[in-house]
Amino acid sequence: MRRFLKILRNTFLSLLVMVLVLAIITFFYMRQPQFGASPEGERLARIEKSPHYKDGKFHNQIEKPTIAEGYTIAGEIYSTLFKHHPRTSPVDVIPSVKTNLFNIPLDSNVLVWFGHSSSYIQLDGKRILIDPVFSKRASPLPWGPKAYKGSNIYTAADIPPVDYLIISHDHYDHLDYQTIVALKDKVKQVICGLGVGAHFEYWGYPAEKLIEKDWDEQVEVGDNYTIYTAPTHHESSRGLISAKTLWMSYIIQSPTMKIYYSGDGGYDNHYADAGKKFGPIDLAIIESGQYDKAWRSVHNLPEDVLQAAKDLKAKRILPVHNSKFTLGKHPWDEPLIKISALAKANNIPLASPMIGEVVYLNNRKQPFKQWWLGVN
Repeated sequence: MRRFLKILRNTFLSLLVMVLVLAIITFFYMRQPQFGASPEGERLARIEKSPHYKDGKFHNQIEKPTIAEGYTIAGEIYSTLFKHHPRTSPVDVIPSVKTNLFNIPLDSNVLVWFGHSSSYIQLDGKRILIDPVFSKRASPLPWGPKAYKGSNIYTAADIPPVDYLIISHDHYDHLDYQTIVALKDKVKQVICGLGVGAHFEYWGYPAEKLIEKDWDEQVEVGDNYTIYTAPTHHESSRGLISAKTLWMSYIIQSPTMKIYYSGDGGYDNHYADAGKKFGPIDLAIIESGQYDKAWRSVHNLPEDVLQAAKDLKAKRILPVHNSKFTLGKHPWDEPLIKISALAKANNIPLASPMIGEVVYLNNRKQPFKQWWLGVN
């Protein structure tokens, strides 16, 4: 009995040491700059005044569990780690074309998609960059999701000076430390949700460049030219703390066009609200990829994308959040296959460019190849 107790004690002590060592390693690892900074001081005081912030965190307009009824976190972890999910990443190189953005005349109304949710827009004389991620991984962890072969052809050096850098939220696949630091001298102004500016200041951006907004606010960027902030149903986190910064969608309303960017988020009434207030939308850039029925509250399924487009009274859809990183369990090309079929059946024009291909914003009839067909 004495021997058993000694073994038990030694085992307990060994486990305790392992936990302490792991905690120390985690503490120092999380102090690296890519994890950003938490809001404090005046920034935190403003956050605490937001009607969407209570009990120490931001909340969605309609509260829903992240994991849908009938699913469990343990079950999802087991499925991810131990079940086979075929073709979640392509074997072949993703087709792309590298457009020289510096050569595009400023009076051209165009969009260039970089894969996942990153886009460059020139619209009525303004250059706008959305959620740029040019790193090789969608996570600061060395084993994080790696960019598909051929999907990471752009770098910060390929981006001309931009008037506005728009950030939807601070998840790593939308707010990339290396990219943001490399772009610092090219960005005139940053528009982001409440609290996200703390990361930018920590990374060397001056406070005067940062425009942090709550939902249902606006930024005047010129005569008859406004960028509106709007809700989405999602969450935020950087490091070990969640919901301390606000997640956003945006409406870019220029003198000639209205563009909606969904950011990340599951289907909810925010699409219909935006449609009533701003519709019809000329181009709806909507998250369509890295979804699962288990977490559809925070990521759209393809049928949700279609309904969102209808709610927005969208004249054309550009599906994003696909074709660069594997963050879900579906085949990598499924989002494009499904939304293409749904858009065709409902007679909604679809912009489905290759990475780097120019989308002409004034031409809703611009044809696109289904470039994903035949890519294994």
